Amino acid sequence: MTSTSWTSETDFEIAYSRLFETFSTGRTKNVAWRKWQLKQCWWMIVDNETKMVEALKADLNRAEFESYSIDIGIIKTDILETLKHVNEWAADERIDAGFIMGTLGKARIRKEPLGVAFIIGAWNFPFILALSPMLAAIAAGCCVMVKPSEVAAASQDLLVDMIRQYLDSQAVQVVTGGAKETTFMLKHQFDHIFYTGSTKVAGFIAGAAARHLTRTVLELGGQGPAIITKSANVDLAAKRIAYTKFLNGGQICLSVNHVFADPSIHDLFVQRLAFWNDKFLSKGTDQMAHCVNDQSFNRLDKLLASTNGTISYGGDRDLANRRFNLTVVTDVKISDSLLSEELFGPICPVIKADHVTAYKQISKMPHPLGLYIFSSSQDEIDEILRNTNSGGVTINDCMMHALIPNAPFGGVGSSGMGAYHGEHGFKAFTHMRPVLALPTWLEALMKIRYPPYNTDSVRKVAVQNSHGFKRGETMEDQKTGSGGWLVLRQSASFWVKVVVVTMALGFVDEIIGQRLGVAGLLNFFAAKIRVLVQ
Repeated sequence: MTSTSWTSETDFEIAYSRLFETFSTGRTKNVAWRKWQLKQCWWMIVDNETKMVEALKADLNRAEFESYSIDIGIIKTDILETLKHVNEWAADERIDAGFIMGTLGKARIRKEPLGVAFIIGAWNFPFILALSPMLAAIAAGCCVMVKPSEVAAASQDLLVDMIRQYLDSQAVQVVTGGAKETTFMLKHQFDHIFYTGSTKVAGFIAGAAARHLTRTVLELGGQGPAIITKSANVDLAAKRIAYTKFLNGGQICLSVNHVFADPSIHDLFVQRLAFWNDKFLSKGTDQMAHCVNDQSFNRLDKLLASTNGTISYGGDRDLANRRFNLTVVTDVKISDSLLSEELFGPICPVIKADHVTAYKQISKMPHPLGLYIFSSSQDEIDEILRNTNSGGVTINDCMMHALIPNAPFGGVGSSGMGAYHGEHGFKAFTHMRPVLALPTWLEALMKIRYPPYNTDSVRKVAVQNSHGFKRGETMEDQKTGSGGWLVLRQSASFWVKVVVVTMALGFVDEIIGQRLGVAGLLNFFAAKIRVLVQ
């Protein structure tokens, strides 16, 4: 799709106004509407699977197996899981707020859709990264404006046709454009902006959102490192890291960016990395995705040409078809050009370092979206985890933490903010709205709050040290963990609730001038509490 056919400012304004008008009617808040649209998404994918595979082949030279197993498979799974849980997610949630606010006040969380969401997709997985957040927004009851990446043009064109044909045009709109058009769109106020892409562009997105105080989720990337310790299964590490560089041509935000290999296994790792890449390419290079455009190819070519490291394997590349084969670079220093930015391609710098040196270096760099630890020693794994931070971690594999059911997926720091997947995606587009409805007859118990204030009442509202900790305690005096004490606390908690209920009855008893005979019960329960906590 050329810029001449991108969404005009007039057409955008019409679509923008329509979404806000629709949301104001409450149409999308109805769970029946949400389920209807989710099912329409299912048929949208089923009916267009072949076209999606063809579009991905045109944009990225994506292998058919990758397209079906990843793009199509993940989206269809998302639809089914969301349909399975949307009633549960959308229902009011009771709060454990004690007897007064919880039981009497019926405290609850009401799940309110944020409003009109603007979803800006990315080109490396153009269908997943536009449709997965769209599914979450629909499940939450939002109206949605989707802007696919213009870089993956064939996929963008297909998404436009699919969304317009299958989904409710009053509540779901799709727009197109490049940087100029997107900048114009971001001048408008949305209720939520969900962006997937580079950290650099995310800065502009966040700035635009800040002008309207708009809530955002930013799914970014970063220089995801792998650490291979001396105790690792080196062959398995090489196989799985080679796969991350092969999959989608290494153009994945979660891909391994560079590797820290312990000196004792460094040479063996480089050898096995070459072995597995040869194995993956045994049927030719056509199964490997190519760079999305000339700009991407030239960026990688320039980085490789500037390295002070040694090309130990590969280096084959062809601008004519944007093919860039796996390239392993050794003798790499932290200051090397290959570590100056996220590679987002099939170049694999290998740094010779033990795991301590590795995590110390990682801790000095921006937090990555993923961290990968290859080790058979739990002590090594725990040590690395204690001394690093990242969006997620996969141990003895790569990227798999993104597939954990019911787990949030997102970055930290410059690798992103916010998270989605499953219920976390629903919550990303939802305002958690507390609701409390205290009975009016409690007014007699609450009159103490009104002025003119009585200084004699201060003791009635004073907060006491119910935990019994003492002045002068040090860090060494603190007890952590659970075990038997947790059971005791849970048991005591039950009896405390019983006492609160009984005391409440006593208050009511006193107010209405009757005697329900609760004094004996109070003494009995108080004795039980003393036995439990001693």
